[in-house]
This record gives sequence, C-alpha cells and structure tokens, in this order.
Amino acid sequence: MGIFGDMINYIVDMGASAMLPLVIAILSIIVGVKIGKAVRAGLMVGVGFVGLGLIVDMMNANLGPAAQQMSKNFGLSMSVVDLGWPGMSPITWASSIATVAIPVAILVNIIMLILKLTKTVNIDIWNIWHMTFTGAIAYAVTGNFAIGIGGVVVHAIIAYKFGDLYAPLMEDYFELDGITVPHGTGTWMAPFAFAIDAIIEKIPGLNKIDFSIDNLQEKVGVLAEPIVIGGILGAIVGALAGYDFSAAFQLGIKMSAVMVLMPKITKCIMDGLMPLSERMKEILTKKSQSGEAEFYIGLDPAIILGDSEVVTVGLIFIPLTILIAIIVPGNTILPFGDLATIGFFIGIAVAVHRGNLFRSLISGCVIMFTTIWIASQAIPWTTALAKSVNLTNGASQVAALDQGGCPITYLYTQIVTQQNIKGLVIIGIIYVICMIFTVRGSKQRAAALKESEY
Repeated sequence: MGIFGDMINYIVDMGASAMLPLVIAILSIIVGVKIGKAVRAGLMVGVGFVGLGLIVDMMNANLGPAAQQMSKNFGLSMSVVDLGWPGMSPITWASSIATVAIPVAILVNIIMLILKLTKTVNIDIWNIWHMTFTGAIAYAVTGNFAIGIGGVVVHAIIAYKFGDLYAPLMEDYFELDGITVPHGTGTWMAPFAFAIDAIIEKIPGLNKIDFSIDNLQEKVGVLAEPIVIGGILGAIVGALAGYDFSAAFQLGIKMSAVMVLMPKITKCIMDGLMPLSERMKEILTKKSQSGEAEFYIGLDPAIILGDSEVVTVGLIFIPLTILIAIIVPGNTILPFGDLATIGFFIGIAVAVHRGNLFRSLISGCVIMFTTIWIASQAIPWTTALAKSVNLTNGASQVAALDQGGCPITYLYTQIVTQQNIKGLVIIGIIYVICMIFTVRGSKQRAAALKESEY
C-alpha cells in the first residue's frame, strides 16, 4: 500500500483525539506560531476531543440501552442497528480508496484555491473520511476504482463550496470570524433548513413565532435552563424505556451533565484552534494581491456543539429521532450509534434560523426524516462496503445515519449505478431547490454582516 497506506493506518489507529492535535501543533509551528503556544494549542484540542469522546461514550452507554428498550416496549420492528460515525469511519478508512483519499482531497482544495473557486482552506484532515465514504461506497457498489476516486473528488468540491456558503453563518451566529465548517452531516442537511426558513417567512403567523433558550428562560424561568431541560428529557426517555424512578432519575442527571459539560468541552477545542486559525488567516490575507481577499479556515463541526441552542435541540431530537424513524416509509434502521451526536446533524440549521428554537425543531424533523430515509435506502451499499473490508462483525446488514444518510453520497451513487431512478429524481430535484435557497440565504447573511460593519 506504500506511504499513503501507512498514513491511513496511522490515522485509524490514532483517531481524531490524537491525529488532529498533532496536525494542529505541526501546522501552527510551520506557519509561525511560537512553539510553546503551538504545543499548548494542540494539547488543548486533544483535551477537547477526549472530553467530547467521554461525553459521547457516556451518552451511548446510557441512552443507547434506553433507546433500544423503548423501541422494544413500543413493539417497533427496526432490525438494523445504526452503527453511527464511530462504527462507520473505521470501515471507511479500511477501504482501498482511503489510501489515496487524503492526498486527492488536499489536491482538490489546493487547485480550487489557486483557481479562486473556493476561499475555504481545509485543515481538518480527519474528516476527509466523509469524502472517502462517498468514494468507498461507489467503489464497493460498482467495483470501479476510478468511479470511487470520482466520488472523493465530487464530495470534496461540494464540501469546500459549502465551506464558503456557511462562513457568513459561522460569523453571524456563532461569532467565529474567518472560520467555517465544510464537513459533517449538518453541512449536507443545512440546505433543507434554508428552504424551510424561506417558506416559514412567507406564512403569516408562523413567521412571527420566535423563541430561543434565552427568551424561554424569561418566560418560564428555571424550567428553560439547559441543565433542567436535559434532566427532564433524560428522565422522560428513561420512563418510556420502562425504567423505575431511580434509574430514570439517574439518566436525567447524566443528560443534565451533558448540557453543562458539552459547551465547556467544546470551548477547549475552540481555544486550541484559534492560534492557528488567526495566523493562517493573517498569512493568506497578506499574500493576496489586493490584500483584501477573504479566506476561511475549515474546521471540525465539533466547534459548534458548544452553543446552548445546538445542545438543546440535539438532546430534544434523541427521542424524536426514534419516533421519526417509526414513520419513515420502509425504514428498518433503529437509531442508535448517532443518537449521542444528533447535534452534528442540526448544528448549522440552528445557525440558519438564528437560534429560533421553533424553526430549528421543524427543520430538524425534516432533516432527520430525510437522513433516515436515505440511510435506509443505502443499507445494501453500506453493507457491501463493510463486507468488502471484512468489518461486518457478524451482522447481516450494516447501516449508519451519519454519512449513510448523506444526500451527496446518495445522489452520486445513484447516478453511477442508476439503481433507483425515481429516488434519484425526487431527492435530486428537492436538493437542487434547497441549494438555490442556500446560495441566496448565504448571500443575504453576508450582505447583512457587511452592512452591520458600517
């Protein structure tokens, strides 16, 4: 497999909590950040991802069994368990496509920057696994390596363009100037939020509804605080799972802990990334001929998980996602592995709606419905990929909401296989329409930001 193969093996072995800190520290030193500051930044990112991993593991260990028991209590017939991104990413990295995916994705970024087709400079090497997934699925299904590489290229191009589109949202809502998020399920699903936001704006009455955690707290007091919401939702899930009072109450306490700890842990990641982000932006701006060109540093979507609205909506959608899975036509997937990270799915949508909880809940329902529907259709593909690398772990079918439900992967694979023309046309038309709203919405947000500067 050569040097690229060895690099992939190192990535799989190290994981994001070790890979990204190393990359951050090395890049920081290369671009001129003082060694001590660079080392501290890398370690801080590592601390953040370790903390994030601990929270996710705790949620999986406690919410997972509760979700499965709740499913059994209500007689649900969803037989394929969602592996989530923790299960699907190693399967993706094990594909032979992965041996060239990283250099291909980086090369695409460099070419697009040179040709001024993007302003996004991606430094998030780990999440190239999303691009790799599209290529790996296409290769597993068609057996054509070139088509697989084409999937990596297509996914990368669209990812970097999404990075450009979402930069105004990162600055406006999350107050992350010069930073964007080109990766993750939330990136691919946010166009639905743009379309929904535009539709709601045209509906009298609905367009006036605007409540967030902050203004809810003004109206109902302590009941709207994230720590209380977490406790209530955790206890409800425990009750629906048939737990006794003690067990349900303990689950509620643990979900309260998530609401409090998630923003603090995410702040560690953001603090660690800032020195590199600020330095790279400074260098790139100076090297531009006009001295006024903008560049966005592409980072992991974990940086937006600390927002209170994102954490709250994500927690609300843990039980909601299971209920949505029940009504998706033909679905056989039991949400499990990705329940703990639903915030990744709806994070950017929250920014689209400027923290409006009402609109975020509507968008979230559409996003999770669409994700589950696509992931269910993609079960034969994800199973084929797992079998091709001998990582089915004895399961007859394999599924994952994260990336398995990605519209880009679905559309690309349907185009090269033409297995479901009806699905291709329906999802394709809907997605193109949503993209039109996305481009328009991004331009409007960027214009509003410029106006506010004067």
